[in-house]
Amino acid sequence: MGVLRTPLGLTATVLSLGVLVLAVVAPILWTDDAEAVDTSNILAPPSSEHWAGTDNLGRDILYRTLVATRLSVELALAATLIAVTVGLLLGTAAFVLGRRPGRLVGAGINIAVAFPGILLALFFAVIFGVGATGAVLAIGLAGAPAFGRLTQTLVASVAARDYVAAASVAGVGRLRSLFRHVLPNISEPLVVNATISAGGALLAFAGLSFLGLGVQQPQYDWGRLLFDGISSLYVNPWAALAPGIAVIIAGLAFNLFGESVAKAFGVGVVGGIPELPSVAAHLDDVAPVEDAGHAPEDVVLDVRDLRVTFPGPNGPIRPVRGVSFAVRRGEAIGVVGESGSGKSLTALAISRLVDDSGRVEADRLELLGSDLRAADTKAQRQLLGTSLAMVFQDPMTSFNPTQRMGGQLAESARHHQGLSRKDALARAVDRLRAVRISDPETRAHQYPHEFSGGMRQRAMIGMGLMGSPALIVADEPTTALDVTVQQQVLDLLADIRAADDVALLLISHDVSVVGEVCDRVLVMYAGRIVEDLPAAGLESAARHPYTRALVAAVPDMATDIDQPLAVIPGRPVDPSDVPAGCAYAARCPLASARCRAEDPPLVTEPDGSRVACWHAGEPIAIEIRDRELDHELEEVEAS
Repeated sequence: MGVLRTPLGLTATVLSLGVLVLAVVAPILWTDDAEAVDTSNILAPPSSEHWAGTDNLGRDILYRTLVATRLSVELALAATLIAVTVGLLLGTAAFVLGRRPGRLVGAGINIAVAFPGILLALFFAVIFGVGATGAVLAIGLAGAPAFGRLTQTLVASVAARDYVAAASVAGVGRLRSLFRHVLPNISEPLVVNATISAGGALLAFAGLSFLGLGVQQPQYDWGRLLFDGISSLYVNPWAALAPGIAVIIAGLAFNLFGESVAKAFGVGVVGGIPELPSVAAHLDDVAPVEDAGHAPEDVVLDVRDLRVTFPGPNGPIRPVRGVSFAVRRGEAIGVVGESGSGKSLTALAISRLVDDSGRVEADRLELLGSDLRAADTKAQRQLLGTSLAMVFQDPMTSFNPTQRMGGQLAESARHHQGLSRKDALARAVDRLRAVRISDPETRAHQYPHEFSGGMRQRAMIGMGLMGSPALIVADEPTTALDVTVQQQVLDLLADIRAADDVALLLISHDVSVVGEVCDRVLVMYAGRIVEDLPAAGLESAARHPYTRALVAAVPDMATDIDQPLAVIPGRPVDPSDVPAGCAYAARCPLASARCRAEDPPLVTEPDGSRVACWHAGEPIAIEIRDRELDHELEEVEAS
């Protein structure tokens, strides 16, 4: 164990074990000696018979100090248990209860933490009354806010991980997700800080007893012995020194042991592809859907006027503004755009993974004909858990690092399909084999860190295939992988589409990847779809200046290596400050006064594609600027 490898850790461990052993054996061995009254030997100084002298009833002070170890440690541990339990309840409230109740609890924690712990302890001691029980409750509740703040911070950091989102997609409830995915990943810092808190609780309890608010006669702990010994300090100083030294040693032991554990753990304290209908046919079929109120049978996902809004300091922020599209069985649609264009947030809204602070609205949002805008129900969670597969961007954060891969894949099968543990694990092994992971029986019993990045990504796809998904939403699935592994993942997704007629929504910033894999491409800018066209026409048939700029910015074998790489001038629009008119106007070489005043609608062209631009298809004299010119322009603007 790493704690024992350092002198400090070894010393702290020995001291802590010594205190705990003493708490067990001292009352058994010396209780009679500690309570023996000798009125002929009152307030005697230290001697060979009484090493620390006697008190005002002639009782041996050293024996009483040793026997008091048990009550002192028991009360300190009881107070720590209360602090940890209440702190966990407070710290996990936002995750379990949701945003609004969580904010109220968080505000309460912030207010409580603002007060010194000793003041809170004294406040609660007055409420619960004098005595050991009241003091335990007072110290425990006084320590809960600090532990709750720590728990709240740690839970928030883990709740944002992809494997927690994946559990939500699979239909795992918040409470189950808390115990299965969140708490195991924050247990180390919590245990470390709880250990250190035990030392603080011991000192605090001694302080309350010393003030006369803790243990009362005839019981005694170290604080009570200090209270009794202070009156005879000038006659026999050891009456106060003996319990005082015991408090210091025990407090140091617990605190140093906790710090040693923290250092040891590295924890800070505190067949073929089916023939697809043409794009024009898609749009012709989808257009009357709004009037009929029902989607065609082959439409897997139907999205109409999707809007996502978050509160902001200067008013609501809408990073997704009226997105509409449909995905059919076996169809692959790519969504491209720069960072901040709303691609990933659109996918999260479809999957019902938008944070509680966000509001998702849509005229229609249906998966296999089921309305995803409806209230969260078991049937809806089962639909999302079995018919929608989510492949996240970072494969390292897609899995819970504390659980074996097979168990994580099996969870959704047990939860939604009612399989036994054995059958679900067998299904997980079969799915690992299906995504081309060698020796799946062995791999199923390994942890995520034992998988390579490409294997984790394939295993993530395998998790989605535990059910019978009709739609795979892949959010930047190849970003963190090398080129060879990227191609393997893309080939795997293509094979799954061909084999099971699964629809694919592929989100990427790489136009070349989308052009290779997808049938259609949706180009997003500032939260809107600005162009919808066949993937085969990206290089030759793109009509929006932004789409053409994205394509031109991708180097190919014909790119002149002696020239600067092409870039799109300017910066993407801030969702909190979207200008009037066309959001791309400030960066567009074709922009006119009309572009800056009127936002162009998404219009269906004769060929079935859609584009939102007042100058769609017009030639661009200067397609894009080079980096040096862009830099010069920025300097001129700054001056």
